[in-house]
Amino acid sequence: MHPSIVYFFVLISSVLISSSDKTAIVNKYNALRRGVQPTASNMLEMKWSNEAAANAQKWANTCSMNHSPASSRTITSGCGENLYISSFKNTWSNVIQAWYDEVADFQYGVGSTNGGVVGHYTQVVWYRSNLVGCALARCPNAQYEYFYVCQYCPPSLNCQLEVLI
Repeated sequence: MHPSIVYFFVLISSVLISSSDKTAIVNKYNALRRGVQPTASNMLEMKWSNEAAANAQKWANTCSMNHSPASSRTITSGCGENLYISSFKNTWSNVIQAWYDEVADFQYGVGSTNGGVVGHYTQVVWYRSNLVGCALARCPNAQYEYFYVCQYCPPSLNCQLEVLI
């Protein structure tokens, strides 16, 4: 009698981000960041980070649909993170815009004006964040099939406070 061997396969597929996607992602971030009100004279230009993208891909491939541990989001220092889940494949421009659109609930110097979520927006426009890396995984066994992850280095103050709490 031979012992039975059972194999479990988790279907996950990394969705590769092309060079043109990387350029479009960075351009979208920089365009949105240039438009913040009031304007930020000390806003750093966002650049692509392959290291942050690799960390984001590792996390996206878990299909957890939750934030990664802060300890796994480091390159030279800590990094912040935004997540987006969807039942269909979306464009990176739409994903980033969705995070930015939390600006409707945000007032500079106050924060959230109505208790709405603004942490994604503040991470997108945090003046000191100058490196971004993004990743996408297809998770067909999950409720939402597409899991988008972007990591920002250094993180926004919001993210730093969450880690300290």
